[in-house]
Amino acid sequence: MPSQPSAVFVHGFIGSFETAAYDAPHFAPDLLGYGEHREVPFERISLPAQVEHLRACLDARPELDVVDLVGHSVGGAIAMLFAATYPERVRRIVNIEGNFTLDDAFWSASVGRMTPVEAETMLAGFRADPARWLSGAIAKVTPGLAHVAECWLDAQPASTLRAMGRSVVEVTGDAVYLEQLHEVVERHPVYLLAGERSRGGWNVPEWALEGCVGYEVLRDCGHLPMLEQPEAFTASLRRFLLHPDKP
Repeated sequence: MPSQPSAVFVHGFIGSFETAAYDAPHFAPDLLGYGEHREVPFERISLPAQVEHLRACLDARPELDVVDLVGHSVGGAIAMLFAATYPERVRRIVNIEGNFTLDDAFWSASVGRMTPVEAETMLAGFRADPARWLSGAIAKVTPGLAHVAECWLDAQPASTLRAMGRSVVEVTGDAVYLEQLHEVVERHPVYLLAGERSRGGWNVPEWALEGCVGYEVLRDCGHLPMLEQPEAFTASLRRFLLHPDKP
């Protein structure tokens, strides 16, 4: 295994994963239903399917035999599930406010319960004013961030959000899920990262806080630290990932 594997960024419920400030080797694939895979139908999209899709993405790149996973929000859940399923493919994990319990799925769960028309209407409303949508998570939305929000909202159809919302509830509501995550924390170096404003709503079990090898809360940001405080966010990733393994 190389001493410094590439980082693989696993995006969340909407959009992609902005990583421009992180200058070490990394890869940010689109998940099923997003970006270049946005045409994948509703019935083929689930968290377990995303794990297998991620494995296929890594298999297609020989240099990604073993990686560090950086997962945000639902992407954090996918990263942990990937490590549970393919432990030999993962060195370290950075979990950025990833789902631990159903309480972390308050919004995605509500989208999963929507009808197709309701979800389309919701997404159309967000797209009509991307800056307003983003202001729910970011204190000061600049024109540049508004453009990012526009791109994120265009990255997936409403059917993807419905499918992911339903799967988040199904997977994280199963007691086996927490058992899998507990095993990952015991087996792998896991780092936990949160935004100061959103940390209170992240339901991290005590065993995860006690078992992780690193835990940071970034000041002056919420659930999207990579957008709101990119330099501090990148500095955290460097501290977590760009040091050699202990002998």
